[in-house]
Amino acid sequence: MTKTTSGTAPVLDARALNRATLDRQLLLRRSTLSAEAAVTHLVGLQAQNVKPPYYALAARLDAFAPEQLSGLMAERRVVRIVTLRSTIHTHTADDCLALRPLVQPARDREIGIFRKGLVGVDLDRLAALARDLVEAEPRTMRQLREALLTEWPDADPQALAIAARCRLPLVQVTPRGLWGRSSQVALTTAEHWLGRAGEEAPAPDTVVLRYLAAFGPASVKDMQTWSGLTRLRAAFERLRPRLVTFRDTGGVELFDLPDAPRPDPGTPAPPRFLPEFDNLLLSHADRTRVVPEEYRGRSWQGNLAYSTLLVDGFLAGVWKLEEDALVVEPFGHFTKAQRDEVREEAERMLAVMHPGNAYDIRFGTVVRQ
Repeated sequence: MTKTTSGTAPVLDARALNRATLDRQLLLRRSTLSAEAAVTHLVGLQAQNVKPPYYALAARLDAFAPEQLSGLMAERRVVRIVTLRSTIHTHTADDCLALRPLVQPARDREIGIFRKGLVGVDLDRLAALARDLVEAEPRTMRQLREALLTEWPDADPQALAIAARCRLPLVQVTPRGLWGRSSQVALTTAEHWLGRAGEEAPAPDTVVLRYLAAFGPASVKDMQTWSGLTRLRAAFERLRPRLVTFRDTGGVELFDLPDAPRPDPGTPAPPRFLPEFDNLLLSHADRTRVVPEEYRGRSWQGNLAYSTLLVDGFLAGVWKLEEDALVVEPFGHFTKAQRDEVREEAERMLAVMHPGNAYDIRFGTVVRQ
């Protein structure tokens, strides 16, 4: 429910935030956007593994087929690169060249973590040497480590490779990331792969507006969680005259675009099968708009992230694809109507992602912690 207190900003509860965010994330109803337009709108897709971006788009787009995203990668119109939160994302070529400079301060901080292994290493020379190496021929991280180690034999090999990845915009070249044809990671620079020069970092204000369009309403801390950047308050303050503000039930100030959709909290939200690492679950400091408090931490075990299931817009279970079955493991009780909707959505997802293959759809034991 959206509440209003006299003289203060309206309050958006978790359900109101949920429906607004699902709408921005193309999860309240499937979109007719092209795969490339969707990747642009969503400001990239988390892609620590190869398959998640494909499942992410299958959940969001009306007429998606994996070959669409794979074709964009083969044509170098989208790429895989470390950007937000120091994790690999699938970005359009334009966003790759624009967003990578924006997050450079975070990459510089990351180098600091490995400073003990980089004693005596000239980072400018390291970047120049690494650029020459990967632009002459795409290199694996192991090959890059070994080549840099000949120049700095006393340095930590892993630290050398990570420093090169932080200083340079390194993309994973195809066939890595192609649907059904992936290979080991080999790297070259974004400029070399895309055949055009890098860009100056965009003004943070521009990216704030894009973040709100895809993830709003949101707080300053939410965007800092999403981007891995700090000190974004000034950008929000500059934009304040162009934005509207709300409060969550804890009193945190939320910003939003005036004309962005904020559906009625009672709007139906169909089940959605999301991949591991989906940005919906990772892009807010306060995740209760999607993850009920009682299920916090349930989509992870150690460093392993599970593929997740939304029911009524909220995290409700995990799922996995076995050799002959899609197994749904709920966190709580599903009504018969919910089970039927989940089964229908599972059949649709399997038809999109694995046409011609026969899978049973099974409901496993309720997962409890």
